[in-house]
Amino acid sequence: MHRTLLVVTGLSREARAAEGLGITTVCSGGDSVRLSNILGDIDPRLHWGVVSFGIAGGLDPDLEPGHLVLGRSVVHEDEAYGVCGDLQDTLRRTLFSRDLRVVEGAVAGVNAAVISPEGKAALRATSGAVAVDMESHVAGSWAARHGLPFGIVRVVSDPAHRALPALAADALNPDGGIAILRVLAGLARAPGQIGALANAGLDARIAFAALAGAGRCLGPRPMAQAGEAADDLELA
Repeated sequence: MHRTLLVVTGLSREARAAEGLGITTVCSGGDSVRLSNILGDIDPRLHWGVVSFGIAGGLDPDLEPGHLVLGRSVVHEDEAYGVCGDLQDTLRRTLFSRDLRVVEGAVAGVNAAVISPEGKAALRATSGAVAVDMESHVAGSWAARHGLPFGIVRVVSDPAHRALPALAADALNPDGGIAILRVLAGLARAPGQIGALANAGLDARIAFAALAGAGRCLGPRPMAQAGEAADDLELA
C-alpha cells in the first residue's frame, strides 16, 4: 500500500502551492470544526505523516510578511502538540537549502481569526508563540491520535502590528476560496476597511510568493510503503 504525506491547509491557494508527487492535500476553508470532520473521514493508514501548511498571522513583532515559520509545536488553550524530530530535521534541511528566511518557534492554534494587533499581542503573551493559524492544532491533534509524524510550515502574511479588516473573519468559502460577494458586501457596509484590505493584499502577495518556494520543498519524494519508517524518507 502506497502512503502519502497529508498536507493540511485552510485556503485552496495554499493547497495548490503544496501539490506534488506523493502528497494529498485537504483544505478546511478556514473552519476548524469542518477540518476536524474532514480528517475524521480520512484513513490514517493511507498517510505516513502530516504537515500543516499555509500562511499565518505574525505574533512575534520581529517577523514580517514572507518570513517562513518552521513550527516546533502547536499550542491551543491547554493543549500542545509537538512535531516529529526526524520530519522537523528534514524540513529544516530542505528549507534552509533553498535560502528561505526561516524562523523556528511555537505556533498558536485558534478557531477564529485574530485580526487586531491587541489580540495578537495578548495571544503572544499567553502562548509564547511566534505565529498563529487556524489549522495546525487540529492537524496536530489528529496526527497525535494516530501516531503519525507531524510538522508545521507556515509563512507570515499579516505581521503582529497589522490589523486585518473585520470582513476577513468571514471572507472564505467552504472550499477555501475567497467569498468575493461577501467581501464586496462588507466593503459596502464599511468602506473604511478598504485601506486595511489593500495592506492585507500587499502582505499576502509577499507571503504567497514565499509559500510557493516552501511548497516546492515538500515534494516530489518517494512514496512510503506500509511498515517503512518516516526517518527513511526525504522530502526533497
